[in-house]
Amino acid sequence: MKNMKYLFFSLSVLLAMQSESSAQQQGDPKATEVWQPVPPVIEPGNAQKAPSDAIVLFDGSSLNEWVSAKNGGQPGWTVENGILTVKGGAGDIKTKQQFSDCQLHIEWRTPAKVEGEGQGRGNSGIFLMEQYELQVLDNYNNKTYSNGQAGSLYKQLIPLVNACRKPGEWQSYDVIFTAPRFKSDGTLESPARITVLHNNVLVQNNVELTGKTLYIGKPFYEKHGPLSIQLQDHGNPVSFRNIWLRKL
Repeated sequence: MKNMKYLFFSLSVLLAMQSESSAQQQGDPKATEVWQPVPPVIEPGNAQKAPSDAIVLFDGSSLNEWVSAKNGGQPGWTVENGILTVKGGAGDIKTKQQFSDCQLHIEWRTPAKVEGEGQGRGNSGIFLMEQYELQVLDNYNNKTYSNGQAGSLYKQLIPLVNACRKPGEWQSYDVIFTAPRFKSDGTLESPARITVLHNNVLVQNNVELTGKTLYIGKPFYEKHGPLSIQLQDHGNPVSFRNIWLRKL
């Protein structure tokens, strides 16, 4: 008898839910319209022009948005014909402004003249928050360890595919980055996450980072706030252009 009562109750609930759903379907469609807030209007830009709400970090004219990561002084890299190129030995450069969650667009090119192999060929890197490296490398017919090739989060996350163009051709990264969150005691609340498109091809799909980039040893987190975007001098004359960022 108890089972019959339970069955009757369950059927009653189900019928009531179906009746409510049917009533909603037959009701006023305006009841589910949301008018506020209204998303701001922006100009989306194009291949040569950043969106109107973006922070332009390099437009081809100067390094006014950058400093030496070593000493905070004038960057030693070269700017010529609208292109920013690593000057070996000058050291990394980083943005004057600091960021956390962001959308980043950056275009890069490895040298047309192929020299070296593996990690010694067209190597640079893009460090989100100075901590988390998105690898830049000439991986066109160039074998190296999978978690160190172009499109990888260095020594952490292997890209889904190798979407590299030939040496000397311009390539692009489009990045959605969610910064890690930390508790007041310094412990991790939520890890960093990243989505990366390499030449418009998805290579990292909202993946979790396990900590800051390390050359030796396992990644780990240390509490930090907003930090700069940093570009790596790995000794190879890698070039960059059209760098912009949107705070999220």
